[in-house]
Amino acid sequence: MLYIFVFIATLLGTYFIRIIAIKKELLDHPNERSSHTAPTPKGGGLAIMLSFYTVLILLFVNEEIGNGLFYALLSGLPILAISLIDDIYPLSSKLRFGVQLLSSATALYFLGGISTFNFGLFSLHGVWLNLIALIGIIWITNLYNFLDGIDGYAASEALFVGIAAYLLFGNEIALYLGIASAGFLLFNWHKASIFMGDVGSAPLGFIFAIFIVNDAGSVNFLPWLMLLSLFWFDATYTLLRRAKRKEKLSEAHKKHAYQRLTQAGFSHSNIVLLAMFLNTVILFAIYLLPQTLYFYLFMLLVVSLYGVNKYIDTLKAFE
Repeated sequence: MLYIFVFIATLLGTYFIRIIAIKKELLDHPNERSSHTAPTPKGGGLAIMLSFYTVLILLFVNEEIGNGLFYALLSGLPILAISLIDDIYPLSSKLRFGVQLLSSATALYFLGGISTFNFGLFSLHGVWLNLIALIGIIWITNLYNFLDGIDGYAASEALFVGIAAYLLFGNEIALYLGIASAGFLLFNWHKASIFMGDVGSAPLGFIFAIFIVNDAGSVNFLPWLMLLSLFWFDATYTLLRRAKRKEKLSEAHKKHAYQRLTQAGFSHSNIVLLAMFLNTVILFAIYLLPQTLYFYLFMLLVVSLYGVNKYIDTLKAFE
């Protein structure tokens, strides 16, 4: 019953947020980085977050979620708030980073800190891993925002990862997040009638990062990274690629893999469907292979994604 509530609540929430955004002229106007051509309402991701956090509180009241994970996820509310404000009145990147740093550090505190990263064949140990985890949470929070650039992509990824996490790990909280994203996706599929906005994409990235860090010491660590690999690899590869070319990293660009595919003539829908197909292949591989092979699968996936990116470069000349 709660699943239906989450879906319908997000569906109705997105509908009303769209009406408000149009009346208040809260529109995303196209620029040189945009993949859309007409002003479009934004902020629909707020409906996802309101539904998700409502369910999260209900789970906590019913003692269906541990205190540490609950408060760690709740630590994302400042990111939600600052992102909502930024969608309406653009804020400085330093202020946004400061809030992300505070939320990430708070979440790590509630999780009890990190002492182990379990890579299957080997593990890393030490208090210094907390710094890596802190950087990782901030990076995933931001990269999810970077990858929210074409219709349906960020919401489809959240839906997929939510379902996959439930099938693989029994993570019902992630499933609720995926179902909430599905309610928004009906409005965001190409041609989108509303965009997610930072209020949706940044908290989504934060929440997934918390799930990853929470499972850092278990066998679920690498599967989490593999399920989200299309997003973090694209963002990280593009960042390193631009740094190598000595480009100004703070400047807007259209050099992520999904953006290069749109420039090569692929439609938003086809790109998203291709990404979800690749995600499904990854899911089946994780499900079918024994845990002892996860590290090799992870390395194969990284090499494969590198090859995919190099192939995309051949579709069109990108400067």
